[in-house]
Amino acid sequence: MPGATLALPAWAWLLLFFVAPVGMVIWFSFGYKPGIFGTHANDILSLDRYAEALSPTFFATFLNTFWVGVTGTTLCLLISFPVAYWMAVKAPVSRRGLLLAAIMVPFWTNFLVRTIGWQVILAPEGWLSTLLQSVGLLDGALEILYTRQAVLIGVVYNYLPLMILPLFVAFDRVGPGLREASKDLGAARFATFMQVTLPLARPGIIAGALLVYIPLMGDYITATVLGGAKGNMIGQLVASQFQTAQNWALGSAMAVVLILVILASAAAVGLLIWLIALPFRRRRHLHIGSDA
Repeated sequence: MPGATLALPAWAWLLLFFVAPVGMVIWFSFGYKPGIFGTHANDILSLDRYAEALSPTFFATFLNTFWVGVTGTTLCLLISFPVAYWMAVKAPVSRRGLLLAAIMVPFWTNFLVRTIGWQVILAPEGWLSTLLQSVGLLDGALEILYTRQAVLIGVVYNYLPLMILPLFVAFDRVGPGLREASKDLGAARFATFMQVTLPLARPGIIAGALLVYIPLMGDYITATVLGGAKGNMIGQLVASQFQTAQNWALGSAMAVVLILVILASAAAVGLLIWLIALPFRRRRHLHIGSDA
């Protein structure tokens, strides 16, 4: 089958760099730390590491991570929505390439360097603190660094392009012809947006939300640089078990729990969106003929 043959490289890449590492993490999660100098052992399999992973400390950190993930994804959506719509609908076609390049400029810089840049900006002795004090908006130094709010600022900045690009593609695919047809049929601008543009752009919204939410929940660089103890996230706990404590079994169990939580929360949000949209979907059904 030629089609299956063409897909073999993609399947090999997926199996080698996704399925195999995830399977290894799951296997390690059933093991234990053999000693001070050992990292993992699987000669005795148990679920004890999962019991350790679900400790009160992990649960409190999870709540903080979930708050940052949901709030950060929501803020990215609220900021990206008008930007992507303007780029796809209102901006001149000749300038869209330049605008997309400007959106991608932050990705040309290392993730860690961008995050450290925000550490410099949000520092109590940084230029932002000095500026706010000079204009009278603050009486003292800016005390936002190493808080959950600083982590939120960092993740929104780092993941914003991942939301703008799918939304831009979704709005651009709608095309002016459909909007003009809606207006010709008597629909106002708001009705055209709600009944034509927004439903057709829904796949882009879902894709952007997943592209932001999934990596954001596992992010530990932003939390480490900007959060400190107050902005601790699950990714930091997982990384500390692998790098500092050298307890790969417990770190793997935490990673598996994080994966399951991300999948469950994404499925719950998808189900909620489907239930909310269900009445509107039924209302748009066209019934031809009359009942006998």
